[in-house]
Amino acid sequence: MSQLEVRTRTTASGPVIELAGELDHDSAPGILGLLPGLAIEPGQQLVVELGGLTFCDSTGITVLIAARNVALAAHSTIALAAVPDRVSRFFSVVGLDQVFPTHATIQAAEAAWTPPSG
Repeated sequence: MSQLEVRTRTTASGPVIELAGELDHDSAPGILGLLPGLAIEPGQQLVVELGGLTFCDSTGITVLIAARNVALAAHSTIALAAVPDRVSRFFSVVGLDQVFPTHATIQAAEAAWTPPSG
């Protein structure tokens, strides 16, 4: 059975999910279950921090796409932070680097967020 630590918090730019451990078939249901309950407002940004990931399979990629769909449905954006090199390489190969903006840190992702005007 895989181990995945999940921490969530809310910042001025929106919710942050920090993942550490294995994001795979065993751990995916837990993340998929928390996504609908995120307090994400229109114009905010969901940040998913992956720096602590030790493993991510295709089911983990599905979880990230589901997180993107939740953000888009809330009229918000998503950004990934601290993406491990091996995951980043995989994203490049399958074209997901064109789908997910990535940043070195959570702070960099938050700094890149532009609040909606109006």
